Amino acid sequence: MELLSVIRRWHYRDRLPIREIERRTGLSRNTIRKYLRSDAVEVRFKVPERPSRLDPFADKLSEWLRVEAGKGRKGRRTVRRIHADLVALGYGGSYGRVAAFVRRWQARREVAQRTTGRGVFVPLAFQPGEAFQFDWSEDWATVGGKRLKLQAAHTKLSHSRAFVIRAYKLQTHEMLFDALAEAFRVLGGVPRRGIFDNMRTAVDRVGTGKVRQVNARFQAMASHYLFEPTFCSPASGWEKGQVEKNVQDARRQIWQVMPPFADLPALNAWLEARCIERWGELSHGVLPGSVAEVHARERASLMPMGRAFDGFVEHAKRVSPTCLVHFESNRYSVPASFANRPVSLRVYPDCLVVVAEGQVVCEHARIVERSHDVPSRTVYDWRHYLAVIQRKPGALRNGAPFAELPEAFRKLQAQLLRRPGGEREMVDILALVLQHDEGAVLCAVELALEDGVATKTHILNILHRLTDGTSTAAAIDAPQALALNQEPRADTGRYDALRTREVRHAS
Repeated sequence: MELLSVIRRWHYRDRLPIREIERRTGLSRNTIRKYLRSDAVEVRFKVPERPSRLDPFADKLSEWLRVEAGKGRKGRRTVRRIHADLVALGYGGSYGRVAAFVRRWQARREVAQRTTGRGVFVPLAFQPGEAFQFDWSEDWATVGGKRLKLQAAHTKLSHSRAFVIRAYKLQTHEMLFDALAEAFRVLGGVPRRGIFDNMRTAVDRVGTGKVRQVNARFQAMASHYLFEPTFCSPASGWEKGQVEKNVQDARRQIWQVMPPFADLPALNAWLEARCIERWGELSHGVLPGSVAEVHARERASLMPMGRAFDGFVEHAKRVSPTCLVHFESNRYSVPASFANRPVSLRVYPDCLVVVAEGQVVCEHARIVERSHDVPSRTVYDWRHYLAVIQRKPGALRNGAPFAELPEAFRKLQAQLLRRPGGEREMVDILALVLQHDEGAVLCAVELALEDGVATKTHILNILHRLTDGTSTAAAIDAPQALALNQEPRADTGRYDALRTREVRHAS
């Protein structure tokens, strides 16, 4: 191209003859005349059409590439695999020609995406109270002295752009329900519509177009809060671009400057306060005023939240012979009367509730561990095993649930187990919590230990005095100084007069 420019400049500007140009460039006069007659400003070479062995398979290969582009990264076939499949169809060419075709196809696709379809967007506008957008992200924070990977739930009002962030350890149903309930509480109400991606906690199956098989539990939650759930097209995150941008902004402006926290509730309290603070710092961008000011005007368009959705996930379980139910590789105790029986386990973000026969049987704090290196744990409540040790008192000595007894009970047990029959006596004392307040029983045990009489009889006497011997007499208002009319005398001689009396005995 540079040589052609020089030839044109020499001929038209400097008026050099073709012979002189021939001498300077070494090109033939015919070539120089051809360039000048064509009036071309750049050199173009004609590439002859050469047939390829890949031509009969070009349409099939393009169709395969379109299908593979819609799959996830891990589910796509490699170019080597595609070449092998073409060979199975009768292709006799090389792998390199297939790879070159794939590169050209991908380059054309990228150009098309930058100019049409996914590269072109329509600005969206939302009315007050019309919609909110929801999305998950993964972020890191220091909690309890450990660096943890957390699942952050982002909820953002589409009109005012007010947002709420909460952190969880998992992206499960109960976490989603809790995140939305807390978001509606902070935002001051519920919009008419919710925009979600096709997350597994909401959509069981993606159909053609906008057809979705919505998860039954998710649908119950949406029906409770009276909002209409809508779902984005697959791999179309721009349909909820506001919350997608919020994920990026929060990572830079909130998560990177986050201090360490003792536990997850403290972290979420800080996140809530920081989000509300950011509302006042951010300008809305489209409407006049800050995000906080626009949100204050939008609150009147939100439906009041009302009662929070009971966002548990229920699992059918069978209690083991050791009075345990299993969940997420951990075990939790259940009262012995339900051993070997089916129960219902209600899973909440922070606790587990066991229900049987329509009644709550027991409740435990939930253990959520993401690391596979942490061994499974067993959570006992020693009260659940009282019915068992009443029949088998020998199990008290080495029973795992009774390693977590209160300090007073453990001291009493250490003394009683050294005596014959002490196991049975200790079991009877522990069983007192079934009929009396546990605090009163512990107080009776502590008083017995202070008296140095660690026996069942003494503890029962103290317990009865604590529960039944409460005096109801009115308080006496006595003067500060009392004086006796007749002072007592210390005269032991009075007892000698008693000995002179005749003692009469019954005959």
